[in-house]
Parts: sequence; C-alpha cells; structure tokens
Amino acid sequence: MGMDNWEITLSVMVGVGLSAACGFRVFIPPLVLCIAGKAGHMTFGPDFAWMDSNFALAAFALAASLEIGAYYIPWLDNALDSIAAPTAVVAGALTSASVFGGDMSPWLKWSLAAIAGGGAAGAVQMTTTVARGASSALTGGTGNWIVSTGEAVGATITAVLALVVPVLVFFGLVMLAGYIVYRNPIKMFRQWRARNEPEGPAPEPNVMAV
Repeated sequence: MGMDNWEITLSVMVGVGLSAACGFRVFIPPLVLCIAGKAGHMTFGPDFAWMDSNFALAAFALAASLEIGAYYIPWLDNALDSIAAPTAVVAGALTSASVFGGDMSPWLKWSLAAIAGGGAAGAVQMTTTVARGASSALTGGTGNWIVSTGEAVGATITAVLALVVPVLVFFGLVMLAGYIVYRNPIKMFRQWRARNEPEGPAPEPNVMAV
C-alpha cells in the first residue's frame, strides 16, 4: 500500500474515531477538532476551512458547554436522548468528512462519512441511551449525572485519542461493534427490566357457589 493510500486510510480512521465520540456528545468532538486545527495539528480542505476559525471555536465551545450542562438536568437528559440519536449521526458524518483525505473522491468521501461515520456515532449513542435508561430505572434519574459525566469524559478522551492514536481507537470501535451485534444491549436491558418488574397482585381465587 502506497503512502498516499495509507494517509487516506489513516484519515478514515481518524474520522471514524471522531464520529464515535459524537455518539457521547455531539459538540465536544468538533470542538476538539477545531482546537487541533487552531494549534496547527490538523488541516482542512476547502469545504471545511472554516473549522479552524475563531468563530467556529467560539460557537463549538458555547454549544458544547450548553450540551454538557443540559444533560445534568434530571429528566431533560432522557428527553434529549430522543433527538440526540439523529443529531449524533449527522454530526458524526460531517465530522468524519471534514478529516477524510483530500485525494478522496467526493462520492466516496460522503458515502464513507454517512455509513462509517454516521454508523459509529449511532452505535455509541445507542449504548449511552441504554445506560441512561438503566440508570433512570434503577435510581429514578438521580444517578444519571454519573452517566452524563462519563459521556462527557468519554467524548473528550475518544476525540483526543482519535487524533493521537487513530489505529487503536478504530480497532476498539470494531470490537465495540462486535459486542453490540453479539450481545444486543437493548434486548439485554429489556430482558433485565422484565425480570425485575414487580409482579401484579395475585388473582382472587375463583370460589364457586355450592
């Protein structure tokens, strides 16, 4: 494999890793990417040249702060999950497309962004939704702040590692995808909830008149 092809492959791994981070929090990965661009560690093509602008930095920082804060409001976090899934998929696709190799054809770039990038974001978002649902069922929502903190930390660490060690993050995501397919966490949660739901009152005995 030539150097050019390896660079394109590496950029795809970076993009998929950043997309997965969008599954935790939508605006943290673009913020990390913007900071990397401002620091000179990332270069963007003409379509995404605005990513390292001061306006983008301020906008992403404000959006990320509001998003993190909103997830600490009880029950609002569960409501946000209903719109976070499609938003995370779109953000993952756009974020991954912004770092894909410049020599890649537009058709291939956006196809990979939609399938690999959007798919990675959606898979991670699904696991966080299940975790928050389990926390809400167990604690009535009072323990959701732990899940929210983990998501914010996970988004930051995953985004940074995607830029530093993209190969490691990429293969970690492959293992996560295999786990989701094999274990199906949504089905596992439904089975757990069915086993732990309180049983209804026992039916009254049918006493037949003599």
